[in-house]
Amino acid sequence: MKEVSKLMGYRPEIKVLDATLRDGGLVNDFRFTDEFIKDLYKANVKAGVDYMELGYRASKEMFDVDKFGKLKFCDEDYLRELFGDNNTPLKLGIMADVGRCDYQNDIINKSDSAIDLVRVATYIHQMPAALHMIEDAANKGYEVTCNIMAVSNAKESEIKIALDLLGQSPVDVIYLVDSYGSLYPEEIARLSYTYMEAADKYGKQIGIHAHNNQQLAFANTIEAVGDGVNWLDATYAEMGRGAGNCGMELLLGFLRNPKFNVYPVIQFIEKHIDNIKQDGAKWGYDLQYLMTGMLNQHPRTAIAFTKDNRHDYAEFYTEVVAQD
Repeated sequence: MKEVSKLMGYRPEIKVLDATLRDGGLVNDFRFTDEFIKDLYKANVKAGVDYMELGYRASKEMFDVDKFGKLKFCDEDYLRELFGDNNTPLKLGIMADVGRCDYQNDIINKSDSAIDLVRVATYIHQMPAALHMIEDAANKGYEVTCNIMAVSNAKESEIKIALDLLGQSPVDVIYLVDSYGSLYPEEIARLSYTYMEAADKYGKQIGIHAHNNQQLAFANTIEAVGDGVNWLDATYAEMGRGAGNCGMELLLGFLRNPKFNVYPVIQFIEKHIDNIKQDGAKWGYDLQYLMTGMLNQHPRTAIAFTKDNRHDYAEFYTEVVAQD
């Protein structure tokens, strides 16, 4: 049974990370206006959010710059235009996907950069490359996290080996990621225990990044909080790939730490979210995402279903079951 203090009190070591621009960028190809980005930055500062993930540092050799907005690449000059020297308590981060970035050249030394945090995203089978990226970023002076994606499809033995490897690396935070929105709170509790064992052994922090395919992103996040997980990802109005993520407004409303203030989040959502939806961005819980979540499948088929404006849910169910 969880300690009541972990839910009813507050832990000052908890860190909240806003992933709206990065995960949300996946639904509109990162085509955010400068006003949207700057207003989100100001809202995060006022709300007491600890970290703001800006987007990816993707390879321009692999991705066409004309097909994406600027935060797909997070060029240093552009970030300086937006945030200057960022003289606020809010720290800025980027994500670097294993195999999709030229990290050795494109991620410069921290002393010359606008960012504070590098988030390495990897699947378990890519762990050797991820470890090299983590060491590279740490040597350049950054805080570093590692997001182990799609753990719902990984064997327990593989997860434990990955955690041991990461524990021996210079990574600061190891993330439990429910990529497919397929995990239930009981499973999050078991995984949190496994991750926390590694954290205690190696002196690391643990984070959670949840998706909302089964409307459990918030529930799974607060489950992890009760299990001792300290780094918590959320997005404004749950904006994120497919079914979206844990809502920032939900999370800050739950956390008791007086440094957090949900009102600026509500103000931002009122000003911007309806507009960005009217511009064509689509995300959030729907039956197609529920189906891929229940079946522990990547949501790419559900995303295609949404983009094609399909509504034949029963037919889609037969399609995804056939793939299972």
